[in-house]
Amino acid sequence: MLVSRTVQSRSLTLADSLSLSEIQHRASSINSLSSLLIQQKGQLLSAKYYNGLSQGETTNLKSASKSIISLLIGIAIDKGYIESLDQTIEPYFKNYFAAHPDSVKENITLKDLITMRSGLETTSFHNYGRWVTSDNWVRFALDQPMEGRPGGDMAYSTGTSHLLSVILTKATGMSTKAFAEKYLFEPMDIEVGGWDRDPQGYYMGGNNLALSPRDMLKIGQMILDDGIYQGQRIISSQWLQDSFRTYTRSNYNPYNYGYMWWKKPVGQYQVHFAWGYGGQYIFMIPALDAVVVMTGSLRYASQSRSYRDPVFSLLRKDIIPMLQERLDN
Repeated sequence: MLVSRTVQSRSLTLADSLSLSEIQHRASSINSLSSLLIQQKGQLLSAKYYNGLSQGETTNLKSASKSIISLLIGIAIDKGYIESLDQTIEPYFKNYFAAHPDSVKENITLKDLITMRSGLETTSFHNYGRWVTSDNWVRFALDQPMEGRPGGDMAYSTGTSHLLSVILTKATGMSTKAFAEKYLFEPMDIEVGGWDRDPQGYYMGGNNLALSPRDMLKIGQMILDDGIYQGQRIISSQWLQDSFRTYTRSNYNPYNYGYMWWKKPVGQYQVHFAWGYGGQYIFMIPALDAVVVMTGSLRYASQSRSYRDPVFSLLRKDIIPMLQERLDN
């Protein structure tokens, strides 16, 4: 399991804790919310859908897709397709570096990529449009100037995570989607609704993967269960432990970062989460043995990230106290 599930001292009484129906009603007032799923001790407590999303329908995870890429890299290491995160990227991009030799870029490691510390200028934010409309996403990402040293400060970049998808494809001889279906999705009975590809046909490493909220919940529960789903090991315990350590911290928000998973305290509890633009979340609260999935309609998405405060407020003020009360009783 991610961390000890020892429950911290209670500061809330039964009267402070809302019922599930009250929480669902409060959730309906969040304009952006399209689903709210709550599971504790493996038991589904709530599955409510809003803004036209229906049960079983897939939704674009946006950058929560990066957390799926992280799992796939871990599985590839577990299976021996990739030696370790200490490998440098040069062997995977020999043609590029033959034409553009650069001793610093060549020695960027997979660990630098998966912790967003490649040192390359971001391909997100102001550069995202130029990157996704370019005719070669790999070349564009590797062409970025070095703004820092590899292993230094975080520079959030979807191009960086896309390089991991390309590396996965080259290392395994399978497309990222085929590898994911073989080792993650099919064993967990997860259905992909869609997944964008780059101009060269590589599946996008870090955006535009579509899964249903129920399948997002499965992934969170598998992680809480130490990498095991219905008795089958999906990913090693060691990889998960390493994934949720803190390697860097975002310079845009008060969140710590592991292997493409975020971490922050919410109320009394440490929460690990996948996060995508528009409000796509898989929250894992190990101390409460709980997974909470919230997704958001992209109609309400904006760079202001205005959906964040209502989502975290609902989690902190209403959902966590209810889960704490259930665990205590």
